[in-house]
Amino acid sequence: MPRVSLMAEVPEDLHDALQAYLDNHPAWSQHRVFCAALSLFLMQNGYTDRRINRIYLDALFDYAI
Repeated sequence: MPRVSLMAEVPEDLHDALQAYLDNHPAWSQHRVFCAALSLFLMQNGYTDRRINRIYLDALFDYAI
């Protein structure tokens, strides 16, 4: 699956919380978290595309994304 690099500024509190989560859950990576979060956001807001659903499920169940 092709990848695109994404750079985003997030509030420091959000970054700190994400880093704490990642430190305590080594199976998760920043890439996996962002794929899960962004695809879930799109699905919850009416974007209906099976490819997005697949990305969410792959991220959620740790299938290679």
